[in-house]
Amino acid sequence: MKAERGKIKVLLAQFPLETHSRPAFTVASMLRDSGMEVIYIGNSLPEQIIGTAAQEGVDVVGISTYCGGEVVLGEKVIKLAKAKGIASNTTFVMGGIFPPEDEPKLKAIGFDALFRPGATREEIDKGIKSALAKKRAKTR
Repeated sequence: MKAERGKIKVLLAQFPLETHSRPAFTVASMLRDSGMEVIYIGNSLPEQIIGTAAQEGVDVVGISTYCGGEVVLGEKVIKLAKAKGIASNTTFVMGGIFPPEDEPKLKAIGFDALFRPGATREEIDKGIKSALAKKRAKTR
């Protein structure tokens, strides 16, 4: 079930070997302060991320990454989302540390917005809302 009364429902996760949880906690708090509903599942495999996203009916899947593997694991997340039938109506965002040359790859894979270290609450809020609006416009 999608979030009620226009509230954006976000699933926030990290890839399995990620040890940096503070940035994800900070982003979760920022999103809640912006009026979004946040489900934080911590370190999870792509199968767990997409399974939970489908079960919870989220609007946005957010991945926090600081330890690498974002292209390989990100690609698996999007492939699984397509297989589950949720890719076309779910917005996918990623934040953290990744090489600048990976940004075009991540966009091509299917990530709708990317956030680098130091992104402000306003940038993250606006980026998610803008990406979600574009995704919803495509599915109408």
